[in-house]
Amino acid sequence: MNTPTKTDAFVQFDRVQKSYDGETLVVKELNLSIGKGEFLTMLGPSGSGKTTCLMMLAGFETATQGDILLDGKPINAVPPHKRGIGMVFQNYALFPHMTVNENLYFPLEVRGIGKSEREGKIKRALDMVQMGAFGNRRPSQLSGGQQQRIALARALVFEPSLVLMDEPLGALDKQLREHMQFEIKHLHETLGITVVYVTHDQGEALTMSDRIAVFNDGRIQQLAAPDVLYEAPQNSFVAQFIGENNKLPGTVEDIADGRAVVRLATGEVIAATPVNVSGKGQKTLISIRPERVEYRAEMLPEGAHTVEAEVLEFIYMGDIFRTRLRVAGSDDFVIKNRNTLDQRRLKPGEKIRIGWAPQDARALDPL
Repeated sequence: MNTPTKTDAFVQFDRVQKSYDGETLVVKELNLSIGKGEFLTMLGPSGSGKTTCLMMLAGFETATQGDILLDGKPINAVPPHKRGIGMVFQNYALFPHMTVNENLYFPLEVRGIGKSEREGKIKRALDMVQMGAFGNRRPSQLSGGQQQRIALARALVFEPSLVLMDEPLGALDKQLREHMQFEIKHLHETLGITVVYVTHDQGEALTMSDRIAVFNDGRIQQLAAPDVLYEAPQNSFVAQFIGENNKLPGTVEDIADGRAVVRLATGEVIAATPVNVSGKGQKTLISIRPERVEYRAEMLPEGAHTVEAEVLEFIYMGDIFRTRLRVAGSDDFVIKNRNTLDQRRLKPGEKIRIGWAPQDARALDPL
């Protein structure tokens, strides 16, 4: 999707800051525009500011400075129940003494929706999440996955144009979590609603989002589509946080023609795409994705750089082989290769040469 501008943004954070104690900023000068119908994920570690941003948008926290706008109108002073926003929490937040139908009836009643409309809206919402037969049960009679479906239906029942989700799948087991990721994404596409989703799970973010805002230390480190974040991280934090990543420390010897010449700690010289380095003598971390590294000579791309490696660990994972190597003084260099009939299984202690295309290595800032 095209990046929304301030003039066409459905949700807008304009120079927003947040401090709880009047001294330390947990959100720092946030400028973010979210388009109508977009699925935007705020991704980051604990304490990065992502949940605080969501709570300010929901109205449960107040911005210390700056404006939050919804469909062009400032909402800083609007109470949560008047913002018309659906909300899904990790802990479901269902009323335990109410049936499923009563849980969905409540947000309709609060918004003054007439009795004649409520039954139809409840039925539509439950059918959307395949829970139409569970209206008379209480939350305690439902599994965790079923409760989360009801929480999702409750957020959608009054047909909001914006739904916020705070770690909604965090309490589910892996298989159910992955299944629900696709269900939520399909609902988003079907209904055309705007979704702002908060998680620390990079797999969730990559699977579901139109764009991802990677947060750290109260700031957005990079805002981009999932494939751009993974293939072209703009700094070492993003490279390490999104997906598995190899890092090799070195020193820039030269930058020319869109290539940085880098000397590694053990003396090998390689080329990389310069991203966060500007000149000779600068320290850098070379970033290389495990699946972009090859050890079969016949499979190396033209112009590949090769370095010596020692096999430390070889793990069979079904569809892939995961091999940990010692490379340029690092014992945490990982390569991933598809499990094919002709794939040779490496042995610990074996010395090999590995290589990659120069464009698959990025010279980033040292952490």
